Amino acid sequence: MKPDIKICGLKTPEAIDRAVRRGATHIGFIFFGKSPRNIEPDIAGRLADAVRGQVKIVAVTVDADNDDLDEIVALLKPDMLQLHGSETPDRVLTVRALYGLPVIKAFSVREAADLDKIDAYIGIVDRFLFDAKPPVGSDLPGGNGVSFDWTLMQSLDGSVDYMLSGGLNKDNVGLALAVTKAPGIDISSGVESAPGVKDLAMIDEFFDAVKEATGRKAVAGS
Repeated sequence: MKPDIKICGLKTPEAIDRAVRRGATHIGFIFFGKSPRNIEPDIAGRLADAVRGQVKIVAVTVDADNDDLDEIVALLKPDMLQLHGSETPDRVLTVRALYGLPVIKAFSVREAADLDKIDAYIGIVDRFLFDAKPPVGSDLPGGNGVSFDWTLMQSLDGSVDYMLSGGLNKDNVGLALAVTKAPGIDISSGVESAPGVKDLAMIDEFFDAVKEATGRKAVAGS
């Protein structure tokens, strides 16, 4: 089965068009001032309008307050909210109640114990996203281009719906899918020629690699 694919940190109509035409199921806009992928909500809203209804539009935030979320939701009109900070289960419940939108909650992973933290969120969030812990000194909770031990995902209960993130690219996505059988994958820096600069050729190469990997699995399982 083909995984959902989210291309995150999009900022140009060309990259959005290419991602959607190649088969992205989700596109992410990042609202975090320290990120090279940060975008203003009004600009994101205009970009999203071109593909609205063709793909799930995700607003990615990091410990955003209600005022910021009010603006993002009003101007972007996202299909989902991704909370990529230290939001508690109570905060997730508040966000869901305020905006009536599905929530993806991101968790940073380095070791098996990190996955224990999701227990309090099961039944509260709609989907998890597992990313690598940021390198020492990084101000970014994601988009650092580093991966983690994907075999850790094999210990998850099969009912846990998640996207795999962190360091994915055209060269390793096939292995990542083979190891984890992840129902969704998320990529940002792996299709960039420079921080925050999406490369159309790299987007194509990534989707080609996913197609090859999922095609091989389908043949092997037939």
